[in-house]
Amino acid sequence: MLKDALRITEIFCSLQGETTRMGLPTVFVRLTGCPLRCGYCDSAYAFTGGETQSFQTILDKIASFNTHHICITGGEPLAQKGVHELMRLLCDAGYSLSLETSGALSIADVDPRVSRILDIKTPGSGELSKMHWENLDYLSKQDEVKFVLCDRSDYEWARNLIHERRLETLAPVLMSPVWETLQPADLAAWVLKDHLPVRMQVQLHKILWGERPGV
Repeated sequence: MLKDALRITEIFCSLQGETTRMGLPTVFVRLTGCPLRCGYCDSAYAFTGGETQSFQTILDKIASFNTHHICITGGEPLAQKGVHELMRLLCDAGYSLSLETSGALSIADVDPRVSRILDIKTPGSGELSKMHWENLDYLSKQDEVKFVLCDRSDYEWARNLIHERRLETLAPVLMSPVWETLQPADLAAWVLKDHLPVRMQVQLHKILWGERPGV
């Protein structure tokens, strides 16, 4: 890997499909590589391949979309150490920046101007053992916690964790059903019945365009 460069799978502009920024025009920078293999992963095409691009090339591509909101995603973007410098450059340039991370790697050194979307892996993901639980200590109100739920068992596990750790006091909490696995209406009913302090979300981009790269 060249200095001042990252391995990139794709850079594209779309509507943000998740988080509290859902619906906002956003440039996505998808980094290549991930140490996890979640059973429901919808971006396995980013595990390998990609293209080495200099920071300047990445910045130029982002600028060409003339969009204020940027999302760094993967794969697992923190698996490439150089992503920290890219995030600093983007923040310095005045972009509103979010980072989608699996929770398996430390977020301690992420630029404080970045909104960190921390995915807490459930038992159904198959990767619960990879969680770096110390990340909860680094969260702030500008960050978000996300659970991707496979079934009722995952929901109950997440519900208990939310109560035990009072996650809603650390950052906004999101719950998503795995696409075409857990019915959104079922998850909605559970959240309402339990009066959970969470925001339920569905993947807007998949509703609009289906499950495919580049959206």
